[in-house]
Amino acid sequence: MPKLRLEQAPAATLPLRFLLAMPCWGIAGGVLLLIDGAAPLHSRWHPATLALVHAWALGVLGNAMFGSLLQFLPVAVGAELRWRRSAPWLHATFNLGVLLLVAGLHAGAHRLLSAAGVLLPLAFLWLAAMTLPGLFVATGERLLRAGIAAALGYGVATALAGGALALLIAGRQPWPAAAVDAHAAFGVLGWMVLLLAAVGRVTMPMFQATASVPARAQATWLGVVALALPLAAAWHLAHGADGVLPWVVALGGATFALAAAWLQWPVPIARRNPLYRQWRLGLVALLLAAVALLAGRGPLAAALALGVGLPLLVGAMLLEIVPFIAWIGLRHQIRRGVQIPGVQRLLPDVHKRRVLLAQAAAAPLLVAAVCWPQPWLARLAGLAQVGAWAVHGHAAWGALRAAHGFARRVEKPV
Repeated sequence: MPKLRLEQAPAATLPLRFLLAMPCWGIAGGVLLLIDGAAPLHSRWHPATLALVHAWALGVLGNAMFGSLLQFLPVAVGAELRWRRSAPWLHATFNLGVLLLVAGLHAGAHRLLSAAGVLLPLAFLWLAAMTLPGLFVATGERLLRAGIAAALGYGVATALAGGALALLIAGRQPWPAAAVDAHAAFGVLGWMVLLLAAVGRVTMPMFQATASVPARAQATWLGVVALALPLAAAWHLAHGADGVLPWVVALGGATFALAAAWLQWPVPIARRNPLYRQWRLGLVALLLAAVALLAGRGPLAAALALGVGLPLLVGAMLLEIVPFIAWIGLRHQIRRGVQIPGVQRLLPDVHKRRVLLAQAAAAPLLVAAVCWPQPWLARLAGLAQVGAWAVHGHAAWGALRAAHGFARRVEKPV
């Protein structure tokens, strides 16, 4: 496990802008379900469906991954961030792009889609320009850096493809369904799962007391996924609907989920904290999503992956990262000789358990609403999503309030 470089941590506001936007977008996704009822659950091509999927994929997961990378790379990898002062503008560009895309898809507003088709690729290119130069010149942890670089490459490719599709829709031009499939595959497996697998090599041993996947095994998996995904996408685009691309996505995601669950298995019961349990639930959801995808149940697979599994994984990590950032801030702010509270005191496990219970209650309602799309059930699932993400956001803000309260009691901020 690499040595943490706390002195290189960015200003707390840099990653927190993105991380604290995550639960807000989770609430927005729940509100969309409350407004639209079962409409988004009948067809993948319904405007409300496209809006909801992108609220999850970009608003919830995208913000979490942007913020996590901007914190993780300097501290865990030693990669210097370029243009740190531009982070507020990156946050505004990205979230404005997400808002315009979700609103444009939902309302069929072509001007909004045109703007989103420019802003979102710009935001991903901006993130790559901030992170990749430092990642390439950093030393050590070659496998970690290779995994993150591959994920960033797929993130940019996903955004460029999505931007092109948004511009085609805005211009009322025909667009191939196979291109949407490739765009989704790049985003879920190439951007999200690759990044989770790369970062998990550090965070799982650090926060869950697991072992690490053997370097050769992870390098082989990374190489196979990184090469198979574009080849399968090219075949899919050339031959239309076929089973190759779904199999690559399902097997790549399932392999990650099984490996992570295998690493969790030996952890003693006494150390199975809320993070462990939330990850276990998220990994099970990812495995079920892979099965659903292979069974031809695309909407169910999307709900299990984008609405349950991946948000559980990244949301649980957010509840570790936010108090960690607050703790680093106290180290820099409080004079020497004063004992500062530990990370676990800033956000106790009791608050994380509440988040776990709220998410565990919301997940089956969402899955049930997809399987039996009734308006009342969809709205109940939406209400549960609003509640779960409100609990999540309250817990994250609670860690910051605890740190701020301690600093006020001890001394004025310097």
